[in-house]
Amino acid sequence: MDAATPVEMGDPPRPPRRRRPTFFGVLGEILITVGIITLLYVGWQMWIGDLIYGAQRNATGRELSEEWAQAAPAPTSEPTASSSASPTPAAVEPVVLPEPADGEVFGIMHIPRFGADYQVPMAGGVSRPVTLDPIGIGHYPGTKMPGEVGNFALAAHRTTYGKPFNRIAELRVGDAIVVETPDGWYTYRFRTLEYVTPTEVEVLSPVPQAPDTPAGSRYITLTSCSPMFAMTERIVAYGVFDSFTPRTAGAPASLTEGATA
Repeated sequence: MDAATPVEMGDPPRPPRRRRPTFFGVLGEILITVGIITLLYVGWQMWIGDLIYGAQRNATGRELSEEWAQAAPAPTSEPTASSSASPTPAAVEPVVLPEPADGEVFGIMHIPRFGADYQVPMAGGVSRPVTLDPIGIGHYPGTKMPGEVGNFALAAHRTTYGKPFNRIAELRVGDAIVVETPDGWYTYRFRTLEYVTPTEVEVLSPVPQAPDTPAGSRYITLTSCSPMFAMTERIVAYGVFDSFTPRTAGAPASLTEGATA
């Protein structure tokens, strides 16, 4: 080829045509985006959010406990003027609180099996928007109050919103379930678990599962959903009353026995 001969160049390459978006293409992208957002939300609710909610519940319970302790008279073990010796916690008649209104906080639950920092507020009612989601543990209206003869029945989430009853299936016979109020501590002892359908309201009877039997003892009933992430059944934990410790006597040993870090 002669050096002076110009080299013929072809037409420059054309840029690739951009495909025009179609309705189904846009819809697909929207659905993928929605799916990703949904997965992130579920992940937040099930794991990260639960850690935050759980820590908030325990912090609220701890602050409330400290507030009650500061407002109460100092604990004493000295004999009173009307008694030669201080009564033991088991001999003290429990103080019975009036039934709380929906969302009204009346106590704190401590379960050493669930950890030393487990201090979840308790309030009246079992609706999600008023009690279970924002507060923690709810009291079934119409059932008894702590220390009262009959059935003191409660509900809480097993998943989401701090999941207060997440480890309910780990309870062992004799485990302490302690309810703290401004007046003192009510200690119950876990006895048994069972699984029921959502329609078996007999678990809330004065004597659980025995609606025709008059109550002569004090019971506690904890209810939550089963299996995890479903509502097809209810898991129910039962306990019996052990003792009442007035705040003036100081915190009972049951509050920390067997507590995990």
